[in-house]
This record gives sequence, C-alpha cells and structure tokens, in this order.
Amino acid sequence: MSAEVHFFAAARAAVGASVLQVPPGTLNDVLNRVEAENPGFATVRPQCSFLIDGIASLDPEQSVDDGARLDVLPPFAGG
Repeated sequence: MSAEVHFFAAARAAVGASVLQVPPGTLNDVLNRVEAENPGFATVRPQCSFLIDGIASLDPEQSVDDGARLDVLPPFAGG
C-alpha cells in the first residue's frame, strides 16, 4: 500500500527526487514522513500548497489514501 508524492521546483530540490512512494495516512503524516527522511524539506514545506488527487487541501487531517497522488507545490516565480 502506498501513495505517490510528486514534488515540484524547490520542493523537488529539497527532497532530491521528483516522486516518492510513501505509506498512506493523513496529509500531516505523509509530510512528516517525507520531512523525517529529507530534513531539507522542512525549510520549503511551510510555503507549499498541496493537491490530493488534483484537489487543493489545507486540512492536515485529510486522508491521503492508498493509490492517491499528492502534489507538493512551492510558490513559483511569476505566478
């Protein structure tokens, strides 16, 4: 069981990968796991927006289910 986390721009640079497979859980659980394994993500995470299966989420308790796609989007220049 896993969810797919896609990182863009500065988030990708902080993690060192464009995609990671992680166990499902809440949005907060998933992000905490990524941060624990990639400490540099801690500096980018507060600035990011999150899409779960294409829908924006600000709720740290929202479920990221098995097979879900989580997009981690830092602010982009000019946008």
